[in-house]
Amino acid sequence: MKTHVILTIILAVLLAATRPVLAQITGLISYEAARKVDLSAIRIVINGEQIKPGDPNFPTDIPDTRTFGQKVTFTDKYAKETRDEQGITIRAVGPGGPGGGPPRNTNFGRPFEEKIFVDLANQKTVTLLTVGKDKDAKTYRADAPIQRVSGWQLTDQTRKIAGYTCRKATVPFKNETYTVWFTTELPITYSPIRELTPETGVALLIESSREQFKATKVNLSAINAKEVQPTAEAQAVTPEQLADLRQKATADFQQQIMMGERN
Repeated sequence: MKTHVILTIILAVLLAATRPVLAQITGLISYEAARKVDLSAIRIVINGEQIKPGDPNFPTDIPDTRTFGQKVTFTDKYAKETRDEQGITIRAVGPGGPGGGPPRNTNFGRPFEEKIFVDLANQKTVTLLTVGKDKDAKTYRADAPIQRVSGWQLTDQTRKIAGYTCRKATVPFKNETYTVWFTTELPITYSPIRELTPETGVALLIESSREQFKATKVNLSAINAKEVQPTAEAQAVTPEQLADLRQKATADFQQQIMMGERN
């Protein structure tokens, strides 16, 4: 009897050793993005006075498209987005108006810290917003479910993007037709534009007349799960309340900059 038990255990160990081990896939997706510039969001200061689009003195040399990079670090449960810094830029000229000196652009950074995560298991976005610094800093958290747009039209067209086979789909969104190329060869469901998240797969290229996100590299490597998970130490607010907090922090900071320019 003992010999039979020992043989059974040895057989079980041998069978377990021969089974394939399914490694958890984690990694990093790098996107290059381009988006039409919203001129109404740009702050221009001449002689201490802010001007807006439509003003005769509003510069005509501001590019109409902004490019930036976005990296997405992911595990099987969470993803974390890191986008190139988008600060507040002030352009000022010398005394006497536009002809009084060369333009001077100053980037003041952002008046808050914002971290964006995607809960891949529950398909929702988690945003952490920290306002203030040092002992006065306070962090807020807003969760929002991913709401996909309807009307996807799948095609049989395929192409390789960043080394992965993608399938083409067209989707009505923002009053035009977007083209989405997505792959099911990665083990997560994700899109850099939330509303254009496929039912299954990762969007590696999104194109429209106003914006584009294109994956340039996918690097599968070991990722520390804690690096892509939102912290629990934050005050829960609604997405609308978070937007108000962000807007207020921006408005207060812009006012401080304007006062500094006048002085």
